[in-house]
Amino acid sequence: MTKSELTQYIKAEALRLGFDVCGIAKAEAVESSTAGSCDLWVKDGYNGTMGYLERNCDKRYNPTLLVEGCRSIIVVALNYAPSQAIEGISHYAQGEDYHKAVKERLFLLLKSINGKVPCNGRPFCDSAPVLERYWAVQAGLGWIGRNHQLIIPQKGSYFFLGELLIDAELDYDRPFEQNHCGECRRCIENCPTGALDEHCFDARKCLSYLTIEHRGELPENIGEKMGNCFYGCDRCQIACPHNRFAKPNSTPELQPKPELLMMTTERWRSLTKEEYDRLFKKSAVERCGYEQLMRNIKECKKNFKK
Repeated sequence: MTKSELTQYIKAEALRLGFDVCGIAKAEAVESSTAGSCDLWVKDGYNGTMGYLERNCDKRYNPTLLVEGCRSIIVVALNYAPSQAIEGISHYAQGEDYHKAVKERLFLLLKSINGKVPCNGRPFCDSAPVLERYWAVQAGLGWIGRNHQLIIPQKGSYFFLGELLIDAELDYDRPFEQNHCGECRRCIENCPTGALDEHCFDARKCLSYLTIEHRGELPENIGEKMGNCFYGCDRCQIACPHNRFAKPNSTPELQPKPELLMMTTERWRSLTKEEYDRLFKKSAVERCGYEQLMRNIKECKKNFKK
């Protein structure tokens, strides 16, 4: 099998496995300007308490250190746009844990590749020091918008990203060079906490960070900005005009449980630990934990009373 034949096979197999798009980039160190921007972002404290973003920078900036002999980065995207939104919970967390859904498919892709040519590889999905959106751009999937999400042309931004690093050489896609945000500032204008501006993203102000990553007490008067978002926030994506192209996902694991669709404001307020365990087994919401989720719901409750 030639290099070009293998490249086309991989892309077709990725789509067969359920991914929506697939691109391939050459594995090499990231541009120095990208590494410098990331270092400055962390130095200025915009990462909040997410200390893991301060570690393993050598691997983050050079993916060839993650897989010995790595030559190619296969980047895939899996749609998670919901058929119906569940009030209070970010779209991405309404089904089973996306890490598992993406990585299982990447393991199958690696197995398929090995059926054609022997190679070593390792799959990733938000689980290692990989600059996912950077590599998605390098693989030609789309551009990073003002909301700091990857936006795929004619598809939008409701996508999980995954990477398969392998030691085989492939044909590489051209990096996506255009930015189609234009003069639009809807994401910035619709961010309730001012976490976005023209130049930077301050995770410390972001409702997704505050409701999921931040431990301890929430900032004073944050409830009125949370509205009813007690796990994550999608407002910068909902406001994005490119998401008019979003289509509901059909991935079985990403569909919400019927019990989750039946939840009401009152039921959330009185949620028990047993109900939490049942509703969010194998879900990304497990990362938050029951006590922290109830902290968030309590803060929303203050706002509902108003």
